[in-house]
Amino acid sequence: MSIPHRSPFQRRPSFLTTTNSSRTGGAGGDSSYSSSSSSSSATHTMLPEPAALILRRFLLLVAVSLSCYVILRASDSLRFLPRFSSSSSSAFPYIFPSVSDDSPTVSDEYRLEKVLKDAAMVDRTVILTTLNEAWAAQNSVIDLFLESFRIGDRTRWLLNHLVIVALDQKAFARCLVLHTHCVSLVSEGVDFHREAYFMTPDYLKMMWRRIDFLCSVLEMGYNFVFTDADIMWFRDPFQRFYLDADFQIACDHFLGSSDDLENRPNGGFNYVKSNNRSIEFYKFWYSSRETYPGYHDQDVLNIIKFHPFIMDIGLKIKFLDTAYFGGLCEPSKDLNQVCTMHANCCYGLDSKLHDLKIMLQDWKQFMSLPPSLKRLSILSWRVPQNCSLDSLQHYGSPQHNDSPEKDVKEWQD
Repeated sequence: MSIPHRSPFQRRPSFLTTTNSSRTGGAGGDSSYSSSSSSSSATHTMLPEPAALILRRFLLLVAVSLSCYVILRASDSLRFLPRFSSSSSSAFPYIFPSVSDDSPTVSDEYRLEKVLKDAAMVDRTVILTTLNEAWAAQNSVIDLFLESFRIGDRTRWLLNHLVIVALDQKAFARCLVLHTHCVSLVSEGVDFHREAYFMTPDYLKMMWRRIDFLCSVLEMGYNFVFTDADIMWFRDPFQRFYLDADFQIACDHFLGSSDDLENRPNGGFNYVKSNNRSIEFYKFWYSSRETYPGYHDQDVLNIIKFHPFIMDIGLKIKFLDTAYFGGLCEPSKDLNQVCTMHANCCYGLDSKLHDLKIMLQDWKQFMSLPPSLKRLSILSWRVPQNCSLDSLQHYGSPQHNDSPEKDVKEWQD
């Protein structure tokens, strides 16, 4: 969100330059301007007192009007901020484009509300992803992410509804080059531009910042599909979503039933409808970071999904089958069915990029087959390769003496 540019006021003239022929008196010789009676050349003529008084009043009115306009524009550009701070006790209350000296010029068209409105489907649904400098670099994650929409099976149109939420100025500048709907999410005192390694303090801040932001989007009345940028979109996922769910989420491991709370969800992909139940759920989820410090949002979700509060608010949760919404933890086996594939269970940007590129190559090869061979499912993924669960073993959530699993057991009992 930007503060309107204020041009300096022009210096007020103390007199006007006229010529004899420039003004003539009206009928009866009455005129607001006087002319020289004998000079043949142009002369500088001082304004008579009544005209000067009128001019001063006019300029004063213009100055007051401009001041009011600037104040109104500034207040209008901040008018949705209370909505964010009301959602939680977030330490990051500012959700608008930064206007630092080295940032690109950010105009009103990149304000969050306008971007969401422009990108929304008829039912006020948007697709959201977040981006920082590390993933925004040329030939990095964001390029592969956007390419997947273009080479997917009838997925290109979904780009019209994708909003990229940049976490730093370089990511925002790159977004403006690549995509139509961009918004900058700037948090005071937090630097998200570097690669955030799994379970490091920066990673945890980024994940919880995301939950707070998504809660705000729900409060603004928008449904959303949130997707990590390391998820490749190969088919329209809306065909596989449940109509009766408030909150549906992909899984690292799917146990066979969409209602089984023992499924292991992954916060990198979820479809959420905006209503009182989902808003209260996101507030509860975000506030639970204080109950379980040092845990990331996904671990906390695995804890609170059993909490009686979820049943009390009537939230309808569904877990998405990895047959359609797969990942490197549990790949979709049939390329004829897959909608999305996530580079999860992967540590390090280089490893992620390596496996994502192979994933796109596999998809292109599949799409080049004639229909008869596609149906035979003769191709399968060649990933994971550099990515594996073993690489994550040393970066798990902290162990506490008071285990959260104990709390879950107490709730269930």
